[in-house]
Formats: sequence, C-alpha cells, structure tokens
Amino acid sequence: MLKPHNQKELDKIFEAFAHQHRREIIYTLSLQPHSISQLAAMQELSLPAIHKHIEVLEKAGMILRKKTGRTNFLTLNRKSLLFLQNWLMQYHAYWGSDEETLENYTKYLSERKSMKGGENE
Repeated sequence: MLKPHNQKELDKIFEAFAHQHRREIIYTLSLQPHSISQLAAMQELSLPAIHKHIEVLEKAGMILRKKTGRTNFLTLNRKSLLFLQNWLMQYHAYWGSDEETLENYTKYLSERKSMKGGENE
C-alpha cells in the first residue's frame, strides 16, 4: 500500500490523465520532445490554454522542461509512469480473469453458506 505522501502524488497523476488533451500531450511527448508552441498547434489550443495543461502535467511530475534560448522544450518524465505502473502492479497478485475471480468468490460464498447450514442441522 502507498504511503500517504505517495497518495497525493498518485492523485496528481490521475488528475493529469483525466483530460483528453493532457493524455494526447503525454502520448506525443512519449514519442519525442516538442516545444510548447508545437504542442499548442498540434492540439489546436491557444498558448494560454496549453500552458494550463502543461502546469497540471508539471505538478504531477509527468513532464520535464528545458529552455533553449527563448524556446521551452518538453519531454515525458517516464519515472512518473513507472510510479503509476508500480501502483497498479501491487494488485497483480490478486488478478485472474474476471470470470475466475467471480467464480471463486461465488464458490466461496456457497461453501460458507453450506457450512453454516450444516452447523444449524
């Protein structure tokens, strides 16, 4: 289970993924770095609008910025995705197919019910 300070980091990552434009920015930056103006043009957003999305992504630690001259270049910070992947994988040990999980649970309930029924007889 995650520590409380990690819960806040995870919330920021999920907030970053909550908007279509930010998911598209993350995908685009996973392929190669881009300038902010390139991202704005690709997303058909104004510079103020793209800056709002970039701010959310930066707060979540999902992107890195490097300024060269007057141009800001962004790239994906893969560590944030690794953090999310690790969080998801903590549940992997419990995963089976949905049918197996449901079948096992209903079988458990049925056995439990029959055990209680046997005690009353």
